[in-house]
Amino acid sequence: MPQPSRILATLATTLALLTTPMALAQAPAPVLPSESAPGPAATAASVARLSDVPYGTDRRQRMDIYHLPSAAASASPHPPGNAAPVIFMVHGGAWTMGDKALGRVVQEKVARWVPRGFVVVSMNYRLLPTVDVLQQARDVATALANAQQNAAQWGADASRFILMGHSAGAHLVALVNAAPAFAQQAGARAWLGTVALDSAALDVPAVMAAPHPAFYDAVFGFDPAFWRAASPYHALQGRSTPPAPFLLVCSTRRTDGSCRQADAMAQRAQGQGGRAQVLPQPLTHGAINAQLGLESAYTRSVEAFMASLDAEVARCLP
Repeated sequence: MPQPSRILATLATTLALLTTPMALAQAPAPVLPSESAPGPAATAASVARLSDVPYGTDRRQRMDIYHLPSAAASASPHPPGNAAPVIFMVHGGAWTMGDKALGRVVQEKVARWVPRGFVVVSMNYRLLPTVDVLQQARDVATALANAQQNAAQWGADASRFILMGHSAGAHLVALVNAAPAFAQQAGARAWLGTVALDSAALDVPAVMAAPHPAFYDAVFGFDPAFWRAASPYHALQGRSTPPAPFLLVCSTRRTDGSCRQADAMAQRAQGQGGRAQVLPQPLTHGAINAQLGLESAYTRSVEAFMASLDAEVARCLP
């Protein structure tokens, strides 16, 4: 684990680097649960929202649940007895900031998919320097298990979850998808697949061995063994079963190798008998998150992947 003193010493540098072309993070300012966030304010009136549902004791261990209210649920596309599939969203923010309720995290996704019969879960997790990235992945797995256990309360199907994350969140969902121990230890059930939205930290040892933004030192430290443990690409090694299907979205406008890492990750997953595809997009890192859900070829491509995972998911999509 990176030393807390090193992390604290570099957080100020991180904030500056996040605005540079090299980082391309377009990361949100820190927004705590008690502060105003634009996501809920823009939520359609036809969507019900449960705020700050706990999955742990820390104030960051909270989820927001977006679903059809009971009056609208009767018009959902699901046949009687079939519950809603779930999109389980993990925000980005360089592992040090961000919030589940930011508009670019949830607004377009909720507006498009909840009226079509999905439930959207958007989670917070503990941040560096309080915890390291492995503990963050455990938070993701714990929240997933909790959401699955309570899915029926929201009219959702515990067996039809799709993991989705952007930036640091993409790294975390890719790590949970690649390394079965996280979900097993948390008691999570199997999920349908994972959509990773533009992570440039899929092969952490390769990133750290090459020139990289200085804030990565605060996040991943200097121990090669920790790099491997936090690396989705390396977590695929030695699996006894294939991972759940991957969709790896990457920005062709980045210069730090996110598409190159996505290609390598897909090849390794396929080599393990898994299904994986790469979706390059001529969008900025931030737009890959914020514009998902708007009517576009990009959104339809993501939906095509989701539809391929399950017949009930396909029923909800155009």
